[in-house]
Amino acid sequence: MSDSLFRRKAIVPDAHEHKLARTLGWPHLVALGVGAIVGTGILTLIGVGADKAGPAVILSFVIAGLICACAALAYAEMATMIPASGSAYTYSYVVIGELIAWIVGWSLILEYSLVVSAVAVGWSGYAAPLLHEWARVPQELMQGPELGGIVNLPAIAIIAVVAGMLLYGTRESATVNAILVLVKIVALAVFVAVALPAFDAANLEPFSPFGFAKHMGPDGVERGVMAAAAIIFFAFYGFDAIATAAEEAKNPDRDLKIGIVGSMIACVLIYIAVAVAAVGAISYSRFANSPEPLALILRELGQPLAAHYLAISAVIALPTVILAFFYGQSRIFFTMARDGLLPASLAKLSARGTPVRITIFTAAVVAVLAGFIPLGELAALANAGTLAAFTAVSVCMLIMRRRAPDAPRTFRAPMPWVVGGIAVLGCIYLFFSLPAKTQLWFLVWNIGGLAVYFLYARSRAVAG
Repeated sequence: MSDSLFRRKAIVPDAHEHKLARTLGWPHLVALGVGAIVGTGILTLIGVGADKAGPAVILSFVIAGLICACAALAYAEMATMIPASGSAYTYSYVVIGELIAWIVGWSLILEYSLVVSAVAVGWSGYAAPLLHEWARVPQELMQGPELGGIVNLPAIAIIAVVAGMLLYGTRESATVNAILVLVKIVALAVFVAVALPAFDAANLEPFSPFGFAKHMGPDGVERGVMAAAAIIFFAFYGFDAIATAAEEAKNPDRDLKIGIVGSMIACVLIYIAVAVAAVGAISYSRFANSPEPLALILRELGQPLAAHYLAISAVIALPTVILAFFYGQSRIFFTMARDGLLPASLAKLSARGTPVRITIFTAAVVAVLAGFIPLGELAALANAGTLAAFTAVSVCMLIMRRRAPDAPRTFRAPMPWVVGGIAVLGCIYLFFSLPAKTQLWFLVWNIGGLAVYFLYARSRAVAG
């Protein structure tokens, strides 16, 4: 048993019976990354962040973006060294050992499941007003119980649609994703073009009304620049979904680094522009915690047509985020099952080369979460899982720089000890900036995960 806890995985190219088809080029991966990154975080969570930090939400975006950029560089180096499906789980298995890999994989399962659910809820926030206006759908059927509704049916429906796309085929899904990403980028460009001319420096005063560090406000809400950054962090990750596509990249050495670094640079620039335009256009208090903050800002500026266009674009294009993370979730499950840490039957592929059983199982889980849990809680707990994975990947990069400094690397992170140090320390600080309840639930999740691991490991050892 003790030997298996620290057993390291060897990567043997094309050695698996269940192999994924190589159908994705770097344009597909960049679109997958941008599709995953640009979504609910900027379209919806900017309102949650503004409620926690005021105009200093701009600084929260910068801090979260810097930490994510450092983690992205570590991911790019590890992805080209270990071009196998599984992302942070696989890197941890190869570099550190099975027990840590299980913890990271368990955290990734949490991250991807909650991200898909959170984005589906965010999508519903833009779709609900349109559905109520056009089809008279009752609000009670478009919100979870905590918001006074019964169930969030639009969120469940969009998950079912995306699951169907992934079951149809990876390449076809990636092509549709690329088209919808363009729709989303154009919508954000329209928002900046309309809102930026209304910029008023008075809306930035006071710039940081709740201070820098996380603290509990008199209303019982945790606020501060870092409290906002810990939630807004959700807006930046997504590039890790690219790493899960390693086995399906046509040229992993080239395509992975272009996809990860390229999508991250593009999204940081987009986010800063949108955040500045939003906070400068009207007082943050007018759109804080709105389910559709950017559309609300445009309506407040007397631009109802632009607001309508943005809402429709969000409804059309936000599923790209769901698709990217749904894709990543199914590949994490697939790799863990193929490694024997989950039932091997889950790794079964369809005739089109897609993991059918895992995709259906994932759809059922995330649909239940999206139907009944509010966005803020989903995003915070998803962030906890992501921060654990980012920390693990950055540590793996630093270990490999010491263990195998001369190993072939088609991408080398610049100043690795600085970049890795910022990623590790920044992720740890952001974790402790999350709500205390979120930290507790993350601890409970991983204690449960360890129990599952040891029970399953013992049964494997007896069977062996």
